[in-house]
Amino acid sequence: MNWLPQARHLAHEVVRPESRWHTAVATVPRHQFVPRWWEQDGEVWNLRAGTDDPAAWLKAAYSDQTLVTQVDACHADNASPGDIVLSGTPTSSSTLPSLIVRMYRHAMISDDDQLLVTTGSGYGTALACARLGDGRVTSVDVDEHLVRIAQERLDALGDHPRIQVCDVTGRLPGAYDKIVSTVSVRPVPASWLRALRPGGRLVTAIAGTGLILTADKTADGGAVGRIEWDRAGFMRTRHGRVYDHPAQGDTWKGASEREGEETFTSRYPLLYPPDAWDVMSMLELKLPGLDYRRAQDGDTRTVWLLHPDGSWARATATGFLDSPIVHQAGPHRLWPELERIRHRLNREGALPVYGAHVTIDQDGTTTLTRGSWKTTL
Repeated sequence: MNWLPQARHLAHEVVRPESRWHTAVATVPRHQFVPRWWEQDGEVWNLRAGTDDPAAWLKAAYSDQTLVTQVDACHADNASPGDIVLSGTPTSSSTLPSLIVRMYRHAMISDDDQLLVTTGSGYGTALACARLGDGRVTSVDVDEHLVRIAQERLDALGDHPRIQVCDVTGRLPGAYDKIVSTVSVRPVPASWLRALRPGGRLVTAIAGTGLILTADKTADGGAVGRIEWDRAGFMRTRHGRVYDHPAQGDTWKGASEREGEETFTSRYPLLYPPDAWDVMSMLELKLPGLDYRRAQDGDTRTVWLLHPDGSWARATATGFLDSPIVHQAGPHRLWPELERIRHRLNREGALPVYGAHVTIDQDGTTTLTRGSWKTTL
């Protein structure tokens, strides 16, 4: 297949020609890292195989989009034609190329840096090898299967970085000038600080938020940095092939069927928090682990908030300007927390998360501050 024109077009789309990442994007065959992937249709994940439609394969691989390669423990490479996954959770992907490049640029990588990255499909590792040379790149993933197939595909390109199975939240296999994680964490693992060389930089996202965190190691073994004026949503770190989900069956049943312990009319139009990244990020910092769901029936829209402690809220509105009716129950009153954040946004014109100052202690305790606002992860 003649994939180079598509790769060059992608490079022109996601990075400026003078950037050192331009050549990497233009010359790495992304399609070789995603020969199969999952596409979602409603609640169902359908298998797509590149060899079934080479033109569609190249179009997908060289578009600036994330391609999901694993849902729960079902990797697309191991699925059979016609396979589907019902209501699964994505556990690995090939991240959209522009975001990979942005994460690397936030790291301010120099030619002589030793770099640790997370593996996933292996495409981001290949970009790092193209930029630095494979001798300066270490790639880790908790999933042995992902590591094995990524290594095979990197070997086929002539790239031989250090790549191994490793829980990125635990002890890291070496010392590095830069650590770039395309999985999200909360808080920053203390092991990253131990693995960073003096003055080294880490780049990651805070789990459940749209916040990119950069921080430079300080002489006391901690780190200081900021929340970038940029955004990203990455899968959370996991400690095996699938996520350990809190049991939310009873919570969801209550949220979908019951009246709740409290009913009231919201003061604001209905909002699905993931559509407003700053609002969602503030809410997640306050109440970690929230799950969001929504449904629409004609002009009637419903949004649910679910928390691991059993708290839930259900808000329903007809029309886009009508105030929703809220039902909620559980230890936390979730919808009023959302309203307080929206009230602050209306009062101040912005929320303090983006641009916040970051301080990380040696044990990984991560504190965000901006003005009078402060939160600790």
